[in-house]
Amino acid sequence: QFFVFCHGLLQLSQLLVSGYLKSSVSTIERRYGLSSQTSGLLASFNEVGNTLLIVFVSYLGSRVHRPRLIGCGALLVSLAGFLMALPHFLTGPYQYDHSVASTFSNTTDLCQPRAPGAGANLSDASCPPQGSRENQEVLLVMFVAQTLLGIGGVPIQPFGISYIDDFASHSNSPLYLGILFSLTIVGPGVAFMLGSAMLRFYVDIDKVSSAEVQLTNKDPRWVGAWWLGFLVAASLVALCALPYFFFPREMPKEHWPLVLSGFPVVLLRNLRHPVYLLVVLAQVNISAMVAGLATFMGKFLERQFTLTASLANMIIGAVNIPGAMVGIVVGGAILKRFQMSLRQCSALCVLGMLLCLLAAFPLLFLGCPTQKVAGVTHWDRYLSIQGGHTPATGTSGSGHHAMACNARCRCPERGFNPVCGSDGVEYTSPCSAGCSSVALRPDGSVLNYTGCSCVGAAGAARPGSCGTGCSHLFVPFVVLSCLAGILASISHTPSFMLILRSVQPEDKSFAVGMQFMLLRVLAWMPGPVLYGSAIDTSCVLWDRRCERRAACRYYDNTLFRHRYLGLQFFFEVGAF
Repeated sequence: QFFVFCHGLLQLSQLLVSGYLKSSVSTIERRYGLSSQTSGLLASFNEVGNTLLIVFVSYLGSRVHRPRLIGCGALLVSLAGFLMALPHFLTGPYQYDHSVASTFSNTTDLCQPRAPGAGANLSDASCPPQGSRENQEVLLVMFVAQTLLGIGGVPIQPFGISYIDDFASHSNSPLYLGILFSLTIVGPGVAFMLGSAMLRFYVDIDKVSSAEVQLTNKDPRWVGAWWLGFLVAASLVALCALPYFFFPREMPKEHWPLVLSGFPVVLLRNLRHPVYLLVVLAQVNISAMVAGLATFMGKFLERQFTLTASLANMIIGAVNIPGAMVGIVVGGAILKRFQMSLRQCSALCVLGMLLCLLAAFPLLFLGCPTQKVAGVTHWDRYLSIQGGHTPATGTSGSGHHAMACNARCRCPERGFNPVCGSDGVEYTSPCSAGCSSVALRPDGSVLNYTGCSCVGAAGAARPGSCGTGCSHLFVPFVVLSCLAGILASISHTPSFMLILRSVQPEDKSFAVGMQFMLLRVLAWMPGPVLYGSAIDTSCVLWDRRCERRAACRYYDNTLFRHRYLGLQFFFEVGAF
């Protein structure tokens, strides 16, 4: 029982490390200028180390000291967690554009028409020679960490489960394994809650005093302390690893029926089994959907409903993930209550997916239009000077088209400090709104901007994004997406039963191993990359760093929603 307790804690904290990255994806993108395709690749990279080794390690099974190997794996996971936080300590403080001179810099992004020679504005040459190299180092460290995370996780689940199954009494074993499986679903939920807590702190909490930070966490330039969660999770894993070095190896010798010469025969026998193959393909579709959901749902909620990263994580951790757990439990309960046959199991799966489709379809229409951003998505009054043409949306130019009303300001190309004009139009910086003066609060934060030549009559603007202004759709969206999640996860347990009962008894463990392998290769690895690429295609304004395309500043919200949720809907139809 102590082993089960330790193993539960270890699995929970291991999932905390791997799940935490997903909760801080949008923050890391902003901090290091990554596209969603890159961050999707990063999120799925831990599966690479895992997949390469899992079959081999499961085969070693009883020939090794399992608890000790689990302990070593856990130490690797812990090391990976600390490595994930390392880039924060390697790079300098986070730089963002601001209107008020501070201890860091005396530049400003207000409109300053004077002195053609003196570049008092934010310099366009904001490309330090070490910038691009620093960025490659950050990515390299993170990809190495994700690979180690995958490798370290290999022994944890298979060895823990087989160890428990070997020594627990037959009547208790299912209970123990049930506890562990339920923890594997709680884990990501806790990770999102941890993300929610950590992203409320400013990223450089250890480098600058709180008095010097002029941002609130509602500001579009805000970057939360993404690295803190990795330190917390990695420390927990390290603590959980210790007891494993003191568990005994002692175990009656198992007999290994799997002779490798019979391997191809068993493989073909299972892959030619129509029920097995179809159920696994359905699970691949569901898993691909979940992979994209888990990785980018937070980012999606932030952009569609103008939420802070912290609140978006809170919703996912407190609503969506518990919903999925409820679905799994309900599916298992229905099976047990009605003692279902295989045909009834498959009917239950189909019904669950059909209802899920009905709940998920309206989500495609529950969302917000793109906010009006002058010179990016909104063009009246701002015919640009270059021949007065009106670019279509989807111009992934580097931003500031000189507009007639701010031509005298000579704004920097890549300034980003959004302000919301009193006319309800958003501008990428006070300079692009033509604002010439700023009013401060007593604590030094910006109250508002005045004298803005691009804004209508009032000529004033307040700091921060205008937002998408459709918060009334947020609750229906969360309710429906939670419902769709519950309905989709009802099919979880019956689909497992279909696999376990349709293959030959001696192939059982092999069939499950093959299934996990296929899910990893076909769903968990490509899923986030596919979703990330789809999200990138809906970007209308890219930030540029050193001539390199960095993170996306603005998305076409309708396209983002249709591509992101459309992809999700496509996989749900596939599963059905």
